[in-house]
Amino acid sequence: MVVDFQHHYTPPELMERGDAGILRLDEHGNPNYKFNPLLADLSAHVRMMDHAGIDLAVLSCGRGFDQSDLATCRLINDRMRQAERDYPGRFVGLAHVPALDPRTATAELRRCAVELGLPGVVIASELQGQALDTEALRPFWKACADLGLYVFIHPLPRVVAWAQMYADDLGRMLGWEFSLMVATVRIINSGLLDELPTLKIQFSHFAGGIGRYLPRIDGLQDREKNGTTAIARHGRQPRQPFDHYLRQRLFYDCCGWSGPDRAAQRGADWVRMGLAELPAPSQIVFATDYPQAVEDDNEVLAYVNAVRALSTEAAAIVDGANAERLIPNLGKRLRRAVA
Repeated sequence: MVVDFQHHYTPPELMERGDAGILRLDEHGNPNYKFNPLLADLSAHVRMMDHAGIDLAVLSCGRGFDQSDLATCRLINDRMRQAERDYPGRFVGLAHVPALDPRTATAELRRCAVELGLPGVVIASELQGQALDTEALRPFWKACADLGLYVFIHPLPRVVAWAQMYADDLGRMLGWEFSLMVATVRIINSGLLDELPTLKIQFSHFAGGIGRYLPRIDGLQDREKNGTTAIARHGRQPRQPFDHYLRQRLFYDCCGWSGPDRAAQRGADWVRMGLAELPAPSQIVFATDYPQAVEDDNEVLAYVNAVRALSTEAAAIVDGANAERLIPNLGKRLRRAVA
């Protein structure tokens, strides 16, 4: 069963229009989110999935990645459940919550898990300028673990606040990946995964391609050698070796390339590099980033086939071998949906 773990949907009432067309710009004139009309067209999603051989897509909404308004979150969550009902067995929705508001977030997470039956929640790699290991998010993380919800971390829906990023579309090109890597390192070193041993976290884009930096990360994790042991905020160490969390505790999806031209080649090259740099195939799930990275049905099909042809490990990722590690009893869930 082919499961797409990064598939974007925006309810029609939350789609934006403006002078810049469907590409949203921030106050500095930086592009930070593309409102592709396909985001709101679930029938087009199903058409593409049928064409590309994708059985199930996990839906998330860009308007909810870092959303502080409860009403907007509830609307998105209700639409996610509606998508599941309208297209039985084709979609699974994720929850969206004002994660920095402990009481509100916990209540909405519980509603999503118990009443709506959603298996996970999505947040951005930074929330309102705060890192994901901030103390203010501890109640959110604990609620997710207690409710058995996995957490999908997507790049922040804005440009990193650094003036050097304010040109050449660097915010989306490199800044998003940098933010994912920073979030990964901080979460590991914060001790969060030690405190919550059942917590499951999926990082987008091979965690921003963090694997290529592992030799440097591992070297600087030696606090004593590098003289940072006693320096506040710079001497943190988790209980296990850093590599243990990368290979055994965190999950990753294999999208992160960008189309639309030569999408299959770019996507396959990205997955090849990701598997070489972060050899943890049992922790990797398949993803397309439809309709943001690629929107053409034939390109998606070519990408699926190209990744499957890379290696035995890549084929297992495409064919859903790891899907139930994030969504337990997925097969039973789908059978109930179509019954």
